[in-house]
Amino acid sequence: MLAPGATIGILGGGQLGRMLSLAAAQLGYRVLIYSPETPSVAAEVSAGWCNDDWHDMAALTRFGDRCDVVTWEWENVPTAPLTALAPKLAAPVRALEVAQDRLQEKRFVAGLGGTPAPFVPVDTPADLDAALEQLGTPAILKTRRDGYDGKGQWRIGSRAEAAALDLPQVPLICEKQVEFEAEFSVLLVRSRTGDHRFWDSPHNVHRDGMLATSTLPAPACVTAQTGAARALAAQVADALDYVGVLTLEFFATLEGPVFNEMAPRVHNSGHWTIEGAATSQFDAHIRAICGLPAGDTRTVADRIALHNIIGPRLHEAHDWLSQPDTHLHLYGKKDALPGRKMGHVTRLWRGGTGGHRT
Repeated sequence: MLAPGATIGILGGGQLGRMLSLAAAQLGYRVLIYSPETPSVAAEVSAGWCNDDWHDMAALTRFGDRCDVVTWEWENVPTAPLTALAPKLAAPVRALEVAQDRLQEKRFVAGLGGTPAPFVPVDTPADLDAALEQLGTPAILKTRRDGYDGKGQWRIGSRAEAAALDLPQVPLICEKQVEFEAEFSVLLVRSRTGDHRFWDSPHNVHRDGMLATSTLPAPACVTAQTGAARALAAQVADALDYVGVLTLEFFATLEGPVFNEMAPRVHNSGHWTIEGAATSQFDAHIRAICGLPAGDTRTVADRIALHNIIGPRLHEAHDWLSQPDTHLHLYGKKDALPGRKMGHVTRLWRGGTGGHRT
């Protein structure tokens, strides 16, 4: 158990690191950010910032020497240089290695008994043609690495559409498009002793490949499949010997939960927990990596709605504050570019009062 005043290192300097830093400070810890990107919204609220390259082994070693434990807020951190931090990492690098490659990720989950959408690896145009012959259309083609928020993805409605694509020369994966009733996520926290706790699963709605809303309670088609999805998520966490918050995204289908992807970190669909749960995902992650008690993950409102604030909608963000029981979080980003997450807002309804607190 880390005593107050200890230093937590966070790899990555975005909004998740920012919210983790604030949670850590509340628990009496100092945070040191490692992030090559400039500016860093996480560094603005932390005790220190190492603005060095991911592959600078000497800088990573110095960073590790200043930390008592190290975690990450971004699953695409290069893994090879992390050997310099191995003794300090709260969770094994294996979790990043699996999550960074969609093909490896799906094979890993399938090996544990999970059900991903049917998929085929694609390395050449001929592979894509063969994949569509096997999977049919509609299908979704994705880069195996680095894609997020709908980037690096192509929806394919026909073989003719596929032939017209100008694809990057990188490994790809083709997935059969799943017919589903709803999308949802399972958020769990796993302690250093292997205990699991879950938050309620929100119903997620995406627009243009990016999460738009997460709402609770989720519809019946989601709640009926949450048990099976949680069981798989716990298997994944145990197989990776993971410590901290882990998120798995699912499609609720007529045949049961279909695995979509995992994130070995705190997750956008869990931001509602800051006000909507007894212990937020950020507090729980810090507690887990520091060896503290996990906390209560129960939901504390009757209904909850999380809305992402994307791009130029930042300029209207303060309008949300006219609504009752509404909590606004802006991430400190300066350029409100289209498709960029600038903040989020969480609305709570308690005691059947239509949004007002009792």
